[in-house]
Amino acid sequence: MSRATFDFTGADVLVTGGTSGIGHAIAIGFRDAGAATHVTGTRGAADDYDTDLAGLAYHQLQMTDAEAVEALGRSFASLDVLVNNAGMNFPGGRDEWIPDVFEEALTINLTSHLRLTLACEDALRRSAAPGGASVVNLASMSAMRAVPIVPGYGSAKAGLVQLTRNLAERWAGHGIRVNAVAPGVIDTPMTAPMQGIPELLDPQLAHIPMGRFGTAEEVAAVALFLCTEQASYVTGHPVVVDGGYAIR
Repeated sequence: MSRATFDFTGADVLVTGGTSGIGHAIAIGFRDAGAATHVTGTRGAADDYDTDLAGLAYHQLQMTDAEAVEALGRSFASLDVLVNNAGMNFPGGRDEWIPDVFEEALTINLTSHLRLTLACEDALRRSAAPGGASVVNLASMSAMRAVPIVPGYGSAKAGLVQLTRNLAERWAGHGIRVNAVAPGVIDTPMTAPMQGIPELLDPQLAHIPMGRFGTAEEVAAVALFLCTEQASYVTGHPVVVDGGYAIR
């Protein structure tokens, strides 16, 4: 069985929300491929997490803190890869149909990523990475289909796909590629509650031609590929990683 490997030796990488789930898998993938990898999380220190953060530079960051988000972006002299992964649905456990909660979901899942990405522009322009610097935005299948339980989250993810296209156009002449990854139903802490509720789990499995949830590592592999020299002619596109969910 063939297996793709990656070499990011000497690369500088920032992954927001890199302490769990898909973000953690992406961060570990870059770390293990030799990159100097930075992650953000909401807790005070890396030791406050049970996950493996060894070899990762940790930054505490609340995505709703606009000044802190922009300050982090400006703190990098050079950056080869930015992965906008941090996100949350049901902020504070509240109903996203409430306008204030809807707005908070947009801030966490869309506006904060715009702020950070623009703040990283100078650092990304200084990248000497083969194929250019890369921004990868983590979208979602909720960007492409109705998920009425999380209207704010889905609207933000749809906006993130459109932001990906616009940034790709804006920065195409500056050596920065911008793409998105849209995962389907992935086995992460966010989807874990489904496992014990057959009325939620069974319809999802029935909708996936491959008949299973994806893994965070399967999404991470696509994200890493998009940042390689081999993907140097790919920009402005959401890549769907969903086991065929979207074709049914």
